[in-house]
Amino acid sequence: MLDIPQNLHLITDAEAEALCAQLRERLIEVVSQTGGHLASNLGAVELTVALHRVFAPERDRIVFDVGHQCYCHKMLTGRDGCMDTLRTFGGLSGFPKPGESACDAFVVGHASTAVSVAVGMARARTLAKKNYHVVALLGDGALTGGLAYEGLSDAGDSGEPMLVILNDNGMSITHNVGGVAEHLARQRLKPQYLSFKKGYRKVMRSFGVGRRVYKITHKIKTAVKETLLPCSLFEDMGFTYLGPVDGHDVKNLTRLLKYAKDLPGPVLLHVRTVKGKGYLPAEAEPDRFHGVGKFDPETGKSLGPSKPNFSAVFGEELTALAERDGRICAVTAAMCPGTGLTGFAQRFPERFFDVGIAEGHAVTMCAGMAKQGMIPVFAVYSSFLQRAYDMLLHDVSLQGLHVVLCVDRAGLVGEDGETHHGVFDVGFLSTVPGMTVLAPASFAELRTMLDYAIHTVKGPVAVRYPRGGEGNYTADSGTAPMAVLREGRDVTLAGYGTQIGALLEAAERLEKEQISAEVVKLNHLTFTSWDPLFDSVEKTGTLWFYEECMEFNCVGRRVAAELAVSGMKTRYITLRNLGDRVPPQGTVEQLRWMNNLDAESIFRQVKEVTDLEKASGRTSG
Repeated sequence: MLDIPQNLHLITDAEAEALCAQLRERLIEVVSQTGGHLASNLGAVELTVALHRVFAPERDRIVFDVGHQCYCHKMLTGRDGCMDTLRTFGGLSGFPKPGESACDAFVVGHASTAVSVAVGMARARTLAKKNYHVVALLGDGALTGGLAYEGLSDAGDSGEPMLVILNDNGMSITHNVGGVAEHLARQRLKPQYLSFKKGYRKVMRSFGVGRRVYKITHKIKTAVKETLLPCSLFEDMGFTYLGPVDGHDVKNLTRLLKYAKDLPGPVLLHVRTVKGKGYLPAEAEPDRFHGVGKFDPETGKSLGPSKPNFSAVFGEELTALAERDGRICAVTAAMCPGTGLTGFAQRFPERFFDVGIAEGHAVTMCAGMAKQGMIPVFAVYSSFLQRAYDMLLHDVSLQGLHVVLCVDRAGLVGEDGETHHGVFDVGFLSTVPGMTVLAPASFAELRTMLDYAIHTVKGPVAVRYPRGGEGNYTADSGTAPMAVLREGRDVTLAGYGTQIGALLEAAERLEKEQISAEVVKLNHLTFTSWDPLFDSVEKTGTLWFYEECMEFNCVGRRVAAELAVSGMKTRYITLRNLGDRVPPQGTVEQLRWMNNLDAESIFRQVKEVTDLEKASGRTSG
């Protein structure tokens, strides 16, 4: 554990530098054991310490963007002793979480939201006549998302006192041009200049002639500055721009934050950082260390075995299909490695498009490509696709355009928790008119269904698959809407995706208890024919439906409604899903157990009910 001073406002610059070194060591130690976001946190160490030296997070509102750089913030706000539980079941979240600490201003896990949240908090403060500061910590990568600009435009126009810190690690913003710009930036941030500027403005605005002189000199200064510095965009929006400044100089950062804190109106501080700073493996490969599993801190090498996963299989199969069909294009929203598209990008750079953190734009761009005869394949995490729902309805569905969505991280994702579970797409994709939703349960089925989605399905289509690898089901049931994987006479077990593995395992265990379970697998989650499932339910008189999604608009409810409309008599229908609360972080196995979706829970539930039925003589025989 770290020896963190009681009051960070009182520590010296030397003590702050020593604290940064300790935090960096602790970050590497913790994340090597728990996995998590390492490079982004290493790059924000000095900035976080400086923020805590100037602001009071229990009162002031520090709003993170994405939130994956909040680990040092957690350590500095009384949670260092729990860091070994980071991203584990019942432990600390890997993202800001107000329920965990009053120092966490807002739940956040998606990019580009910080400024919008902050301007809302600033306006609430003004309306309530409260006295606290509002800070938004915005990564430059978030500037590829349109919401960031909406927030910046409104914040600058609002006149509200607030600070936006642009953490620029070179991922998106171009470098300043030449040594003159660097020199001018340094001069503008010197204490003497800042002090003179503050006093000069105050004096010159105090009398008429001075105001006219100030206006003229301000115009001259602005013209020179716009020529040499990258700040005109933000100043045109209404911000007072400061920077760029070295984001690893905790002394200078602290001084600038104190200065910015006292300025009227919205202020933007441009900070340059190095992603992975202080840990050579992370500095050399910041993308690989953005989100990592357990690793050896001495070498940076992963400790987990390298296993095939759905993302990699998708990327390989899409590349193979693109070899034979020049219409196929791949689109990603800043998630090329994560979605398995690195190989495609290398093989077909002219047909690969990374649009940044802009899922809405990606979908509408795909609509334009489809309208002109291409076959766009948008690989996107389920939880990020949520931000493009309007575009799916308005730009894709209305014209019945053939846009292929490959929905990665569908279902429970594990340690990243509430903000990243892909548990809503089953519900919202089913509301898009003309949408076909496919749910492969194995690598073989992913290959088959991807080809089917690209070359056979008409209109919009989504292929959804989980994070990680396949389970004990590795067969290929084809592309028919449903498939009976196991014949039975007593109960019907139904589901889709990798949930099928648990159903088959439970069915085998039930067989040993003289309970014959029929297992029906849904390949399509939007249907043309219910016959295989209805035939099974009519035979057994029961339905147990299991799925990793939220209760609202889940497939099981739709099945139950169709059964009711058909007038079919059943003894009971049991629907198992994630309920109305998004699950916390934890391993997928733990979360399935928590929600009674694992093989043991399925076996136990079905056996208890069936035994009761047999005892009362109500079974189908």
